[in-house]
Amino acid sequence: MALKLQTKLTLFNTISKLAIVLLFVFLLPMLIKNINHTYNDGRFRKQEAKLLQIVKDQGIGVYIQNGEGYGAYLPLKEEYILLDEADSNYNLDTIRNEKRKVEKDTIEYRILSHTFKVGNKNYLLEIGKSVSTLDETSGPLQSIALQILLGMIMLTILADFFFSNYILGPLDIIIKTKLIAHKFPNFGSYQEVKTSTADFKYLDKSIHQMIETIESTFQKEREFISNASHELMTPISILQSKIENMFNRDDVVDELKIRLIEMQKILNRLKSITKTLLLISQIENEQFIKDDTIQIKQLLQDVYDEISIRLEEKDIALNMNITDDVALQNVNKFLLYNLFFNLINNAIKYNKEAGEININSYIHDGTLVVEILDSGIGISAEQLPFIFNRFKKFRQSLQQESFGLGLPIVKSIADFHKIRINVTSQLNVGSTFTLVFPNYNSITQKSIIQ
Repeated sequence: MALKLQTKLTLFNTISKLAIVLLFVFLLPMLIKNINHTYNDGRFRKQEAKLLQIVKDQGIGVYIQNGEGYGAYLPLKEEYILLDEADSNYNLDTIRNEKRKVEKDTIEYRILSHTFKVGNKNYLLEIGKSVSTLDETSGPLQSIALQILLGMIMLTILADFFFSNYILGPLDIIIKTKLIAHKFPNFGSYQEVKTSTADFKYLDKSIHQMIETIESTFQKEREFISNASHELMTPISILQSKIENMFNRDDVVDELKIRLIEMQKILNRLKSITKTLLLISQIENEQFIKDDTIQIKQLLQDVYDEISIRLEEKDIALNMNITDDVALQNVNKFLLYNLFFNLINNAIKYNKEAGEININSYIHDGTLVVEILDSGIGISAEQLPFIFNRFKKFRQSLQQESFGLGLPIVKSIADFHKIRINVTSQLNVGSTFTLVFPNYNSITQKSIIQ
């Protein structure tokens, strides 16, 4: 499943922070214990220094009298201090955990052991604190540390989310305005995306350069098609005239006339293709003016009047269910006539003998919808995505009688008028072409319904 870059960054930050939290929770007891012991050891050393300073100032007799050692415990035996004579060879200065038997209890203590000399006697000082007392503070400290950590993690996740949203904002603008908003091949003028990120500036300029290159190439292609189509018309007309003149000559035998007829068919085919390409080129170059107002029912009736002979030839019934009060403004009548002529002509061409064509229109969500349904041979699912592709269709049509440029013309005219086309089809059942006239720009709801 594809995710947005911002979502991925947020997920990565969240997962990495959760991993840190889990590692911290795992190490937290040991860390707290070490902190407790380190703090307690420092406290022992301060008590040791204070006691030795008292001995130095007031003498050992303050604690040891008549050779009896000094010992003191807190009431619950959680701490004690012991000072007594030690063997002269005994030398010790450590802080470690040891067990001591106090009265009938054996208790584990954290003990500072230090020997020192006063005069010619050696003394041992012990300051101890029960390990259980030391660990009593570990639980609350762990809880507080964990709460603080989770709070900081949440704050950093929110900070990461808002920062990534801010830092990736220009990328979203570049995608929406430079790639999605532009409709090929009309890219419009360049507008720089405001961003302080050098990478996005580079991306914005790179996309702009790519668009300029595509637009320039496409414009050259359209100009070439337009010029080539226009230039081809003259030699084709000359050849047709010469062939017609040859028919009038007495010295042309019948066999040659048959060849001339075949050549004339080829020239007619070439002329039709050239005219079609020229028409598509003129539409895409927006050389037509959209200032006509037409009634959709009358337009379809005109198409029917011209094409009815073909309906009779194949015994096809055409039923029109078109409302009378619907009209279109700011359109090109010639082009829309061509659009419907091509669609209805295809519905006849690929229909069955004694078949049926239904044309319906209705208003839906503020748009005019026109449907053309036929009971023809249908279009396979493999071919359906390419029916408006002039080059793919043209290659197929080279093996057929049809030029295969009717639907590309329909698509060009629809794009020129911003009409959406939807096609559904089923083999041996028929096809449905749905035209949706949008409610914006030159074709408004007000202009559609009179």
